[in-house]
Amino acid sequence: MTVMDLNSDVGESFGAWHMGDDAAIFRSVSSANVACGFHAGDPTVMAQTCRDAVAAGVTVGAHVAYRDLTGFGRRFLDCSPTELADDVLYQMGALEAVARRAGTRVSYVKPHGALYNTIVHLEAHAQAVVDAVAAFGGDLPVLLLPGSVALEKAGRAGLRGVPEAFADRGYAPDGRLVPRNEQGAVLHDAAEVTRRMVRLAEDGTLTAVDGSTVRIAAESICVHGDTPGSAAMAAEVRRGLEDAGVTVRSFA
Repeated sequence: MTVMDLNSDVGESFGAWHMGDDAAIFRSVSSANVACGFHAGDPTVMAQTCRDAVAAGVTVGAHVAYRDLTGFGRRFLDCSPTELADDVLYQMGALEAVARRAGTRVSYVKPHGALYNTIVHLEAHAQAVVDAVAAFGGDLPVLLLPGSVALEKAGRAGLRGVPEAFADRGYAPDGRLVPRNEQGAVLHDAAEVTRRMVRLAEDGTLTAVDGSTVRIAAESICVHGDTPGSAAMAAEVRRGLEDAGVTVRSFA
């Protein structure tokens, strides 16, 4: 029986500023990447998101990022490995506190935005993230891009690295995500996205932007919560997977 996790970035509102439809997303996903206040979210949003996740039976993960509220965590921050490890550990601890109060806990970690993409290749920052997760304890799994330096370092540290695919993102022939400023980076056709994800779950392949076939060994699929129409897309992807005989269940 094929099993696949479906995750989404949530808790990204901040104060009076609202982003995404988390309540609708929670009806479809099995894992929730909760923003920890450095790229989005605040203590109240974090706490409410955890309570909502508990009510929906969704697993909570820490969505850690560079300290970049203004840029939504999508800009590289040239910080030292020590500073980055401290920042990641701080975010995990903050989310763990409000998660416990809500009756759950942090069950995995997923880097966000620029941090996620940077640790595909930058060894110093990849090691910093791995060191922070190891320092937190509990042998938490880490959601990462297949083939990334961080995935390799997580394994060496005795952590479970969980490779993921992105439902609503285009792929380059080398298996990396198409940069957001390039054509084909973000996919909006829910039917097409669903077909791609069913194919991924069944045979582990996707079509890259140049038409070539790329192999992606994924245990989880992400639907971005800030993409327009993301809730409807997540629902269609889940229906498509289940109709194809895929069980949607959290990896954590």
